Amino acid sequence: MSIEPLPEAAEPLIEIRGLSKRFGTHQVLHDVSLTVTRGQTVAVIGPSGSGKTTMLRCINLLEEFEEGEIVFDGDPIGYRRGPDGRRQRLPERTIAAARSNIGIVFQSFNLFPHMTVLRNIVAAPVRVKGIDRATAEQTARDLLSRVGLADKAGEYPMRLSGGQQQRVAIARALAMQPKLMLFDEVTSALDPELVGEVLAVIKQLAQDGMTMVLVTHEMQFARDVADVVVFMADGRIVEQGAPTTLFANSQSDRLRTFLRRYHDAYLL
Repeated sequence: MSIEPLPEAAEPLIEIRGLSKRFGTHQVLHDVSLTVTRGQTVAVIGPSGSGKTTMLRCINLLEEFEEGEIVFDGDPIGYRRGPDGRRQRLPERTIAAARSNIGIVFQSFNLFPHMTVLRNIVAAPVRVKGIDRATAEQTARDLLSRVGLADKAGEYPMRLSGGQQQRVAIARALAMQPKLMLFDEVTSALDPELVGEVLAVIKQLAQDGMTMVLVTHEMQFARDVADVVVFMADGRIVEQGAPTTLFANSQSDRLRTFLRRYHDAYLL
């Protein structure tokens, strides 16, 4: 495995240590370790079934994990070690507080169809963080401008294109003022002509210094935007490093085969 050292001044925001996850008898993640520093954009690539999404979902405990630990902003996620060395689940209030600082956007938009775009964005900050509605609405309008949808505040999701709905989903996640954003193949459900508008929003977030981990099949986007690219296969991190190094001078046969097959598939 090729792993480049972190800069000395880099401060970790997420530390994944020895993470393992099973679904029944099937082990999906095997001893995965990864550090994401503040302001860093990490792109996770790899074949289907490699554990990319599962790792992402473990970060904010949408999936429980059996072994290892995840530390977010200096505090453990989900579990801590007791005096006897055994894992103890943290109180639900503690878990919820951590989750409120981690935004996640999925392949499906998951917008509430009965709410306007503005209400979709405002609901969580008001109910979860106790932000007063006027402040939440102003923040929502600012975020809609940021993602290029200032004129859609009063629309309902069904009247928006897929790309617009995904941008609303990003704005909704940002409204919680997260310290970390997770993106799970956010363009995979979009028509090709709508992909660019969503990627442009994510690229701007990277330029603004948002800490992000994104699972993606957009290789060129990963190359252009990510500070670090992580290649996963068979539930393990096989290789990671700077995009220029990883794509041009990969060290593992597994990654070279993946990149070759991926390239060939998109030439068809």
